[in-house]
Amino acid sequence: MKGGGGAYSMMPMKKRWSWLVIAVLGLVLLSMFVPLAFLLGLHNGFHSVTHSGQRDSASSRSGAALKSPLIKEGLPKHVNGILRNPGPTLPKSVGVGSSTEGPKTAQVIGQNEKTCELKFGSYCLWRQQHREKMKDFIVEKMKDQLYMARAYYPSVAKLTNLELFTQEIKQSIQEFERILSESSSDTDLPPQIDKKLQKMETTITKAKAAVVDCNNVDKKLRQLVDLTEDEANFHMKQSAFLYQLAVQTTPKSLHCLSMRLTVEYFKTSPDDADLSESLSNPDLHHYVMFSNNVLASSVVINSTVMHAKDSKKQVFHVLTDKQSFFSMKMWFFTNSYKDATVQVLNIEDLDLLEGQPSTHISMPQELRISFLSASTSRTEYISVFSHLHYSLPRIFPTLKKIVILDDDIVVQWDLSELWNVDMNEKVIGAVQFCMVKLGAIKSYLGKESYDADSCMWMSGLNVVDLVRWRERNVTRTFQGLVQRRLTETTTLGATMLTFQGLLFALDDKWVLSGLGHNYGITKESINKAFVLHFNGNMKPWLELGIPNYKIHWRKFLNQEIRFLTDCNVNP
Repeated sequence: MKGGGGAYSMMPMKKRWSWLVIAVLGLVLLSMFVPLAFLLGLHNGFHSVTHSGQRDSASSRSGAALKSPLIKEGLPKHVNGILRNPGPTLPKSVGVGSSTEGPKTAQVIGQNEKTCELKFGSYCLWRQQHREKMKDFIVEKMKDQLYMARAYYPSVAKLTNLELFTQEIKQSIQEFERILSESSSDTDLPPQIDKKLQKMETTITKAKAAVVDCNNVDKKLRQLVDLTEDEANFHMKQSAFLYQLAVQTTPKSLHCLSMRLTVEYFKTSPDDADLSESLSNPDLHHYVMFSNNVLASSVVINSTVMHAKDSKKQVFHVLTDKQSFFSMKMWFFTNSYKDATVQVLNIEDLDLLEGQPSTHISMPQELRISFLSASTSRTEYISVFSHLHYSLPRIFPTLKKIVILDDDIVVQWDLSELWNVDMNEKVIGAVQFCMVKLGAIKSYLGKESYDADSCMWMSGLNVVDLVRWRERNVTRTFQGLVQRRLTETTTLGATMLTFQGLLFALDDKWVLSGLGHNYGITKESINKAFVLHFNGNMKPWLELGIPNYKIHWRKFLNQEIRFLTDCNVNP
């Protein structure tokens, strides 16, 4: 009986040991699967609603990684990658402008880089050249903390029994907003900023530890990202507008110069010299320029004269509007250009186009043409003849041949060679611009017939045979095209169509264009060109001008003149 009883009592002991083994194995398996499940939770973005303060804190830290640059060292590379770039966890939604800088700002700008120049023109080129790198670490850290505090504040505010903590977050947000509105660099920050940073860090840590709905935090993060996108786009458009305004507005110094010259003209009343013989002599080299910019026209004439072998044969006719007429007269009366002759004419006093009121006549202009392809975007600035150019045969009835110069060029060679060019009975000589073909501007050409593969050409430097012009009645051809196509872009299309078959292509060495918008022109190309054309918005007399190119313009400006010093003219 005893032996039987002992054998019977051993059975429960064996069962208990087997259950202990199973329990240990279960704990081992659990210890392996829990970290794996935690990592999978990170990978999926922790979208589920949490009920544990610890898990909620982990989820919040993954959201904080959207902005915070302080990624923890020692974590696996793929985890750090997820923390740095959460990717599709923040889809785009509609938002309203905000002063917060979001984490996707750089990404948004990168996505728009290809179409930036198409939308905003040469402003984007100028912006890339003048972009400043933010080196103020404390300001950037404050923005990061403000971003996270704003993300958690709505969710914490919904919790009960946390009214005091909610008020603390609100006050911290308001204080950071005030500081950042007054400070853009670390040197502008108020004293004891380190304590404020530590206080905000403590506040954010408490917010992460609170039991909040992670979906609400995620929605707020998406909203802040979209608000930052919208504000970045708004500021981009506003900056582009201000840039265009700066381009089209006469600088204060140049306006001062024009006013001072006008006042001086009426004070001194200079007598006009008798230049009638040289002005109408067809054997001299006559240059025509339309301009209302004193400095620009002066640089063109000075650079042309400085490179001329015989300046006595050079005659310059500057056509300007009534507002700039007296300042132009005074400038060229007080400044001499070797032995060259300079005449200033007021276009409003001239008999120009038949049936064309003077109020409808505008100065020469440039047109911006943008091209967008799958890989790149490109913007070109085409300078074309205005209505005024078609009055030249009437303005200069005795002349046979002229060279038309735009006021945004710099001459680096003797232009007298142009009078020896045989144009094969063509009317106009110009450098062809094959970056744009006529087929690319078909919307400007209407239903007229043309060769779509023909290269465009620009004003800037043009040789004109006025004898052939009169024989071909070019002015009437242009007027007929304009009357058939009364649109805002009439001039471009009508000019290209008017001179079809009448263009003589000059050698490319004569003109190098693009110095007013293209940053990629090499120094070697500039040195080889006979004429530099600053077509584009970044004119050399503006502060927006490209510095590497402005030096070629500035060296032909006499800055010792008293009026330049008085008006602080220093382009």
